[in-house]
Amino acid sequence: MPSSPLRVAVVCSSNQNRSMEAHNILSKRGFSVRSFGTGTHVKLPGPAPDKPNVYDFKTTYDQMYNDLLRKDKELYTQNGILHMLDRNKRIKPRPERFQNCKDLFDLILTCEERVYDQVVEDLNSREQETCQPVHVVNVDIQDNHEEATLGAFLICELCQCVSTRWAPCGAEARGVAEAVTGTWLRP
Repeated sequence: MPSSPLRVAVVCSSNQNRSMEAHNILSKRGFSVRSFGTGTHVKLPGPAPDKPNVYDFKTTYDQMYNDLLRKDKELYTQNGILHMLDRNKRIKPRPERFQNCKDLFDLILTCEERVYDQVVEDLNSREQETCQPVHVVNVDIQDNHEEATLGAFLICELCQCVSTRWAPCGAEARGVAEAVTGTWLRP
């Protein structure tokens, strides 16, 4: 359990798989965590690669679950999407878009480089109100169930490491990512 009030955000594209798996694990470990997506819409795999299921960020996980259950229960059970949505709706009601959140975080973890760029671009476009530093770290995670689980444990380990060195002003947190980077390099 973390010994500090480290405020963490985990961000992927649709706030479905990678960010929600990390949100689940971090919250179980006692972290103050929120999760987000950066896309304009929520996209889930469909019956073919060129036919995704597209939802608005206002759509609840329960509504998505029921929609896919109605469309093809067997397909979405087999590919794990219904299981993922069931987990998601136990964590929070709906996906959230990072660009619509103005809460402050100490550490923002992104799950792919493109999402990192979108988060940094959004942060740079905001009017500075508090001048509080935020650390943005990218952890590249492939968007599949197995890699999301492995990536979530990696993110949790990183958060545990950061939280043991955390000072609310951020002074002691500088360089933590560099100090522990070798641990997370995967072949």
